[in-house]
Amino acid sequence: MEQALVVGVDGSDASLRALDWAVDEAVRRGVDLRVVCGSSWEWYEGHEPSFDINRRVVQKFADRMVDRAVERAMRRTVAVKVTGQVAPADPAAALITESRRAGAVIVGNRGRGELAGLLVGSVSLAVAAHAECPVIVVRGTEQSRNGAFGRVVVGVDEAKDAAPALEFAFRAAKRRDAHLLAVHAWRCPAHELPDHPIAEDAVESHRLRAQGELTQALRNMGDAHHDPAVRGEVVEGRARTALLDAAKTADLLVVGARRRKGHVGMQLGPVNHAVLHHATCPVAIVPHA
Repeated sequence: MEQALVVGVDGSDASLRALDWAVDEAVRRGVDLRVVCGSSWEWYEGHEPSFDINRRVVQKFADRMVDRAVERAMRRTVAVKVTGQVAPADPAAALITESRRAGAVIVGNRGRGELAGLLVGSVSLAVAAHAECPVIVVRGTEQSRNGAFGRVVVGVDEAKDAAPALEFAFRAAKRRDAHLLAVHAWRCPAHELPDHPIAEDAVESHRLRAQGELTQALRNMGDAHHDPAVRGEVVEGRARTALLDAAKTADLLVVGARRRKGHVGMQLGPVNHAVLHHATCPVAIVPHA
């Protein structure tokens, strides 16, 4: 049986969109949904620690926020069990802790009090970087959030590390009765130099190497590789550009995140950051096993 989903709420419009998306995802998976709010008075609303903040008032506000979120979720569906929890920690820490016993953690792309120029809030980035389960940052257009395109896109880097993201994306596509597009980007350095003669054999070798990497990654999926709804595509150029282009007509973009030795938790690479900040659909960050 799959583990419950966790969604973080803070009263912002973005967190309410994430809540609605999480409810629909819980229905698709047939699992419970836990609504979580981190109530740390030191973090709340972005204020610095202050003895002027009334902790009891903050606690009551958080309790009311979670109650309203649970009510909203239950109005959206009666098909899943929805519970609420106020955690005595800052929001990122609370959700990272919850990730140890969750099938996925779902957050909005921005929270309360975020600076206007931020495309992704600090809490969302922290959770995506350090959670122990997949994290979905709900962003993008209403079309994509409502599943209008019937397509899930997954980025494939190296075949040996691709299995967790591919498996997550394949299951997401099956739940939605959607097509799955696996994208692998490749680059030929000589192609990027102006007025430089390009040997076609060299370009073709880069393309064939990329095709081989993607083919192997898909083969590692076993029988799922033969599903007619699964398609692979190699694209010349930067990975971030290829994925952002594909995300324009996707309901979900899935990318893996490599764990780096010597660092606590999971660190996000430049491609992860790019899609979290700019994708026009919800983004799932799946840690490598």
